[in-house]
Amino acid sequence: MSEPAVPSGSAGFLHVNQEIAVTVEDQTPEPVSIRVRLDISYDGTDFTGWARQPGLRTVQGVLEEALSKVQREPIQLTVAGRTDAGVHAEGQVAHFDTHTEVDGPKLVHRLARFLPKDVRVKDVRLAPAEFDARFSAIRRHYAYRLTTAPYGAEPLQARGVVPVRPGLDVEAMREASRNLLGLHDFAAFCRRREGATTIRELQRFDWVQDGDLLTAYVSADAFCWSMVRSLVGGVLAVGEGRRTPAWIAGLLNERERSSSVTVAPAHGLSLIAVDYPADADLAARNAQTREVRTVPGGEGCCGS
Repeated sequence: MSEPAVPSGSAGFLHVNQEIAVTVEDQTPEPVSIRVRLDISYDGTDFTGWARQPGLRTVQGVLEEALSKVQREPIQLTVAGRTDAGVHAEGQVAHFDTHTEVDGPKLVHRLARFLPKDVRVKDVRLAPAEFDARFSAIRRHYAYRLTTAPYGAEPLQARGVVPVRPGLDVEAMREASRNLLGLHDFAAFCRRREGATTIRELQRFDWVQDGDLLTAYVSADAFCWSMVRSLVGGVLAVGEGRRTPAWIAGLLNERERSSSVTVAPAHGLSLIAVDYPADADLAARNAQTREVRTVPGGEGCCGS
C-alpha cells in the first residue's frame, strides 16, 4: 500500500524524505536578543573609573550588578567612553543585550532603588541591533570646569570644579585652543595604550567665562587616554603666561607623550553628551570607526 500523501496546504508540517513529518511546534525557536540603550550620569569622585576592576568600586561594576539583579540574568555593558578615576558624566551612553522583555520607564524606576546615589540611569530605550554605544558614536562632548574665585570652588561645586589662580589670559587660551582643531596625531597629549591610535579629529575646543566660572568645551570624534585633561593642562600653561600658543601648536609634531604637558585634575572633567547617526547609518558608522586612520601625509597608526 502506498504512503498517504501530506496535503501541500497543511500548515505546521514538514515532510522529509517521504517518511517523517515533524510539527513546527516541536522545534524550539532561538530566543530573540534585544539591544537596550542606557543614558547615564554619575559623580566619579568615589569610583575608580568606568571600567570593571577586581576588588575596586567602578561605575561599570555597580551598574552591571544592579542590572543583573533587576533583569535576573548576567548583564554586560558596552560604553561610549571609559572615563578615568574621578571623572564625572552627565551624558554617558551604554548598551547591553538581553533575552528578557524590557520596559524602559519601569527599569529606570527600579534602578533608582537599586543604585547608589552617585550614579543614575536617566533613560532606557530599545535600540536597533546595529547600535553600538562605542563604535556607533560620531562625536563625544566634554566640559572641564574651573573657577578663578580667590576663595576657590563653592562647597557644593567642589567635587566638579577645579580652582585656579585669578588673572588667566583667556584670550591667549582661546588662541591656543584654536591651534589644535582638526585632524591630527595627538600623541603628545595621550597616554600610550598598546594598539590604540592617537589620531583624532578635534572638532571643538573653546572657553566660556561666566563670572568666576571658566568652562572648556571639548568635542571630538573620539579621545585617547587622558587627552582632554592634557589639552586643558597645556592650554592652562598658556593662560598662566608660562607657555605661548605657538608652543602648544608645535606639540602636534611630536609622536610621543610630552613631559612638558601637565595633566589637569580629574574632578574638573565631565562627559556631557555623545552623538549618534540616524538608525539607517549605524552599520556604516560602526565599520568606519574600526578603520585604521591616518593624518594627511602620515602613516596609519595602531588600529582603532
